[in-house]
Amino acid sequence: MAETESVPRLRQVVLDSTDVRMLAEFYRRLLGMAYRPGDEPPADGQPDERGRDWLVLRDPDGGTQVAFQQVTDLPEPTWPEGPVAQQLHLDLTVPSAEELEVQHQRALRLGARMLLDRSDDPEEPLYVYADPSGHPFCIFVS
Repeated sequence: MAETESVPRLRQVVLDSTDVRMLAEFYRRLLGMAYRPGDEPPADGQPDERGRDWLVLRDPDGGTQVAFQQVTDLPEPTWPEGPVAQQLHLDLTVPSAEELEVQHQRALRLGARMLLDRSDDPEEPLYVYADPSGHPFCIFVS
């Protein structure tokens, strides 16, 4: 690539869900992100118009955003085998095996479902989970 050639910037990863607010809340708590202004949950008893279509979470450090798009049907991936490929997954990292265990317990408390435990791998300890909508994601030591 020539030094003067411009390239697009990755702005966000978008995940489909049949319950956008639920999935956004899972990742907001897991990743410590904040809603884009206007996407916050409504006050108790108020309709959640934004939560029926499209929501965006922003990284407080200005990194890549995560967005959520409402769909009527979403076949859950059958990773690691089966008829429904994962097509995309998120990789999340922690600095140590100790922190991996802390985040493993947090992920489970927040509603993740463990798909694979490779936490005893000496080269790359990791866990693979499904989020509440079934999207696979990994947390590993890097």
